[in-house]
Amino acid sequence: MPQPLQIVVCAGIVPDPLQTLEPATSPSGPAIKNEMVLPAVLDPWAASALYEAAALAAKNPSKLYLVSLGPKAKLQQVMMTVAQKVAFELVPIDGPIGGFPDAHSTSAILADTIAAIPGLDRTRLLVFGGWESASRGAGVTLQLVGERLGITDQFQGVDAITLRDDGSFEVLERVEGGKHQVSICAGPPAVLGWATGNLPEPRNNPQIGMSNMRTMMPALQRAKTTALDSTTLRYVSVSLPKQQRETRIEKNMTPDSIAAELVAWIGKDS
Repeated sequence: MPQPLQIVVCAGIVPDPLQTLEPATSPSGPAIKNEMVLPAVLDPWAASALYEAAALAAKNPSKLYLVSLGPKAKLQQVMMTVAQKVAFELVPIDGPIGGFPDAHSTSAILADTIAAIPGLDRTRLLVFGGWESASRGAGVTLQLVGERLGITDQFQGVDAITLRDDGSFEVLERVEGGKHQVSICAGPPAVLGWATGNLPEPRNNPQIGMSNMRTMMPALQRAKTTALDSTTLRYVSVSLPKQQRETRIEKNMTPDSIAAELVAWIGKDS
């Protein structure tokens, strides 16, 4: 039987993807217009990591932490829902939610917060997170967290993890061509950036929610306020993607001529 693990999931909160997000300029740089009044959700990529972590912790009784950076009021709103899904201990950080902060400053705060978790044993540590992000989608934040924690065994695009009796584990990573790469890691510590995983979203469980709330609300009250360093990154401009639609009705065109025209049209932007 593998030894108990300590699993830390890094999961930010983001505006609901169903909302229209419009960039705007703020005194501190680019931001999302009316961001603080938009409904927020747990980052979809990180949510998959959380559900996979909870399933792993259930199979091999382990301690599960959720480290989340965002405005305290928004964190409380989102966690009221997330807390009913799976059991975890929240480690909140009161900070900005926007999608423009530098990945290096974000990873520094996350790594310092993880390192300060009481009783953390790095020899049993697995750091989970989203392979990508709907907010800080630089694609390197989780990797930088691992580097700052001194963890060199890192896997990105993970869809499955299987623990072995000797403490090692097998990781299924996405690679090009719709294939998977199978890797064997001798054991923790390791960083796993999750894709969509294999598990559905868990059902709401009020009992789990009540249990989580006993520790979640005090943790939110004690959340340290932090400001992300934005001096190393500058944006020249931000704007919504341009929408373009050209419709033309043609009759009696052969498949070859249609294909040729499509190729020519695509080649204009190459």
